[in-house]
Amino acid sequence: MPTNSPHDDDSDDAALHTETPRRRFLQRTGTGVAAALIAGGVGTARVAHAAQATPGDADAVKLPPIADTETEQQEETPDPRARTDERVGFAVVGIGRLTMNQILPALASSKYAKLAALVSGDADKAHKVARQYGLSEDAVYGYDSFERLAGNRDVQVVYIVLPNSMHREYTERAAKIGKHVLCEKPMATSVADCQRMIDACRNANRLLMIAYRSQYEPMDRLVAKWIKEKQLGPVTEFIAGNSQNTGDPGQWRLKRALAGGGPLPDVGIYCINAARFLFDEEPTEIIGTVTQPAADPRFREVEQSVHFILRFPSGATATCASSYGNHESRFFRVQGAKAWAEMNPAFAYNGLRLRKGMLVEEKNAATEITVDPVDQFAREIDHMALCVVRNRTPHTPGEEGLQDQRIIEAIYESARTGRVVKLSPPPGPTRGPMPDEEKF
Repeated sequence: MPTNSPHDDDSDDAALHTETPRRRFLQRTGTGVAAALIAGGVGTARVAHAAQATPGDADAVKLPPIADTETEQQEETPDPRARTDERVGFAVVGIGRLTMNQILPALASSKYAKLAALVSGDADKAHKVARQYGLSEDAVYGYDSFERLAGNRDVQVVYIVLPNSMHREYTERAAKIGKHVLCEKPMATSVADCQRMIDACRNANRLLMIAYRSQYEPMDRLVAKWIKEKQLGPVTEFIAGNSQNTGDPGQWRLKRALAGGGPLPDVGIYCINAARFLFDEEPTEIIGTVTQPAADPRFREVEQSVHFILRFPSGATATCASSYGNHESRFFRVQGAKAWAEMNPAFAYNGLRLRKGMLVEEKNAATEITVDPVDQFAREIDHMALCVVRNRTPHTPGEEGLQDQRIIEAIYESARTGRVVKLSPPPGPTRGPMPDEEKF
């Protein structure tokens, strides 16, 4: 039995202000490109509200905003509304802020999936959350009793929402007990761990999907459609930034052993994945540089900022920046010979805006494109559920996460050596079939 007790994503322990095995684990484990970016407008940050309890529930769990985070994206927590039916059952591993504010509400409103179990190192909190979502007491598991999920027939999928370095271990454990896996991004902290995750699920004949929610978001998919249909003309350039001012120096995302890096694997990965998804090709040359100010205690172990350029076989380039030291800014622009497309904000859970610029009657014109907002988490969860029912490869399988990790490691290598890093193409496809839009 593994001895590590992981710390839930976004620190549920900090929310409860209690000393738990996961906090002690966290304390032990934690113990050159001149690229001009277009000016990225500030994304609209929403003020965090405490998690809302079911009316009349005196034991309801409330999550306050993360302390000392000045411009990180915050979000509201909808009231949980659990339904009981024959949807595909998910066990969520880790009940931190992302789980509480996004994943559990998405499961409650999902068409094809439902919450069937919780796994956490904090039994008191887990049981309170279970009651809020209508789960029985025996649907709550600890990390040391994870393998008991094997006997829970209501659970078909394990959704891993843990620090990055824990993803490989819990994917292997889930596959070993016969469960499919949906894993948060980044997939892992090394190419080797990504491959082990793929192998574990393949050998167990289980599906593995990485939670790249933006690829299931309608605006992103619309831009990809424009590029594929040549509506922008030949596309030459992708420019993107994804930054936030990350506060608390003690959080796990600033510990290399847990996160695998700083902003690059956390928020910079959105720029990497968007460029690959939109261009529908893989970069072959990579240049990167990092900034790590010695005087800032937040960045003793990881970089503050990273800038990188990806060059693709078509000649197109992606010029990107990501930081934990800047005010929140999330955007991308695709430049084509006939038109451009821009999302600003991009990458966020909500509040996205899409514009398209082109010549109209010999004059430059920009049009804002309106698309009905969707719950990105519910869409990706529904896609995974349908893949389980149909025994179909997910659109964003393990190979997609592995390729991003290869690029992340190449960016760090370039920053370390000051050289261009050449990257060979992946040995096969990195994506499965596109989701069936009509099913949503």
